[in-house]
Amino acid sequence: MKTYKHVNYLWDDQKAQALRGDEVALLLYRSNILGADLRITNYGGGNTSCKVVEKDPLTGEEVEVMWIKGSGGDIGTLKKSGLAALYLQRLRNLENVYRGLEHEDEMVELFNHCIYDLASKAPSIDTPLHGFLPFKHIDHLHPDAAIAIAAAKDGKKITQELFNGTIGWVDWQRPGFDLGLQLRACLEENPGIRGIMLGSHGLFTWGDTAYECYINSLDVIEACAEYLEQNYGKKAPVFGGQKVTSLSKEERTSQAAKLAPVLRGFCSSERHMIGHFTDDERVLEFINSHDLERLAPLGTSCPDHFLRTKIQPLVLNLDKSENLDNVEELKAKLTPLFEDYREMYAQYYESCKHENSPAVRDKNPVIVLYPGVGMFAFAKDKQTARVAAEFYTNAINVMKGAEAVSEYTALPRQEAFDIEYWLLEEAKLQRMPKPKALSGKIALVTGSGGGIGKAIAKKMAQEGAVIVLNDINTERLESSKAEFVAEFGKDSVIATILDVTNAESIKDALIDAALAFGGIDIIVNNAGLSISKTIEDHTEKDWDLLYDVLVKGQFLVTQGATSILKGQAIGGDIINIVSKNALVSGPNNTGYGSAKGAQLHLSRLCAAELGPAGVRVNVVNPDAVISDSNIWAGGWAEGRAKAYGITVAELPAYYAKRTLLNQIILPEDIANACFAFVGGLLHKSTGNVLNVDGGVAMAFVR
Repeated sequence: MKTYKHVNYLWDDQKAQALRGDEVALLLYRSNILGADLRITNYGGGNTSCKVVEKDPLTGEEVEVMWIKGSGGDIGTLKKSGLAALYLQRLRNLENVYRGLEHEDEMVELFNHCIYDLASKAPSIDTPLHGFLPFKHIDHLHPDAAIAIAAAKDGKKITQELFNGTIGWVDWQRPGFDLGLQLRACLEENPGIRGIMLGSHGLFTWGDTAYECYINSLDVIEACAEYLEQNYGKKAPVFGGQKVTSLSKEERTSQAAKLAPVLRGFCSSERHMIGHFTDDERVLEFINSHDLERLAPLGTSCPDHFLRTKIQPLVLNLDKSENLDNVEELKAKLTPLFEDYREMYAQYYESCKHENSPAVRDKNPVIVLYPGVGMFAFAKDKQTARVAAEFYTNAINVMKGAEAVSEYTALPRQEAFDIEYWLLEEAKLQRMPKPKALSGKIALVTGSGGGIGKAIAKKMAQEGAVIVLNDINTERLESSKAEFVAEFGKDSVIATILDVTNAESIKDALIDAALAFGGIDIIVNNAGLSISKTIEDHTEKDWDLLYDVLVKGQFLVTQGATSILKGQAIGGDIINIVSKNALVSGPNNTGYGSAKGAQLHLSRLCAAELGPAGVRVNVVNPDAVISDSNIWAGGWAEGRAKAYGITVAELPAYYAKRTLLNQIILPEDIANACFAFVGGLLHKSTGNVLNVDGGVAMAFVR
């Protein structure tokens, strides 16, 4: 077995042997292990293919078919359903109708006439790049080490010398049909080569078998990486040497948590964005360097990089130890930076646009760099923000390598624009499903480890929100997190311990939310408990506990979230889960009922105060939610049954029968009520009360 320093060798002979004879299965296996190493290719970047002989379902004749990663998708997670399968000869015959570079886009539609497997994914623009090369297995990858050479001013010369002419070179050209012809021409001019470097773009490598292709790819990437490593710091310090010293890890985290919501507010001026923060050492090396000022405005080289990260990042001119506590002063410092960035982007659009270009898109930055602290990314969802940060880290690696061996060159602005506003890309964007109602929103539901809280959090996640799960019970919290990750993915949820009676615990949870997602949009004060006793049996401890959790807890959480909501300046929602008991006088209920009454009025007061900031405060009043509700633990069910002169087993039917609708109330019903307030249809409503009790006439709001 070969050993590598700069890539992971993951080929398992036993697994591969089990797939012997199935070239498509071997293609998927090779793709998955290549995609598992981000040094080999970035998420969603590159594509892989194989050519096999299949039986034509119409003629029964043997025909050559190319299986290739379809449009979109990621080779690391690629399945057969993500492949496109095309008749190879039909694909090559398209050359007969190709009308030249100015008609590139029309070829994509013609790919559909070449489909072999009708269940296959739509072919990508890279399809002809594989089709016009004769090799059985082909990898097109975006390894940082190779792109660093491809994006270097002397990249062609370096490639020639490093590989002794065994790797060809094709100058930068937008992917498409013609580039496929260019690859074929390069091979014809350089017979016997083992791969081709695409200027500013990536690498093509191949082999007669899946394994040979895999090893060839690894060998070429390893050689590129080894060459770069030998040259780091040789002619000059990396990135011109260090200009700024990083804050300590704790200080970086503190600064990032304070800044993230404010940045998110600026970046969400057109639509709500989700954030991501990283202080990876590779990022810090770049943003703390003398060359940051020169290199950052150049933007990225590989098309995949800048499509994810925009034409260039926004670099903050804040001191790393800047006092970020005064939000208004901070906004005053950041406003001109964002205005300048938006103006830069508008000028870029105006100077590069064509008559048929799509309208200008969001002019806010995706990547924000804070020297001494770290990098922020903002996008429509968490995965996209995280991947954008990964891509800019890729771009940093490329700049580092290119500067070490030559001089970094970015894509010309017009070329970058022609890809960013490519009509084919626009068509792809238009085909994407409409965002869910809570897409781009961040929700924190207190006590969401179980019961009503978990049901509310799950409904929010189903509608597109990212979730800050929390509870005081560690075991219950971890179990719920695992459930959410399984259903919604790891990017959709974080879990944090939260005691609503402890201001520091609340602060820590909100810091976690800021670091993970960039801030908060929806607060649901749901955490609670219940005690049912006569006034004589109530103890002072009972009373204090009820008021600490229900009233003080609601106050502290709302107070903690308010500064973040105001800092973002993009509105927000606070929903307080109160109770029918806030409106109805019942027996054996002085502590709980009066605390619920306090919660209700506190909600009205907060609605009045926070309205000018665009923050809505509304109330949901449940009643008798027995199923999966923690509130019934600790003797509450027994207490209520005693108060009504019935058994515990009779409670569900008793509560249902006393309602106008004769309905049992479930946690999901409360979740739906919460969504009604935040889903977009009631965005002009605040200070309202929504009873979800099956209809209890005594609880009608008067």
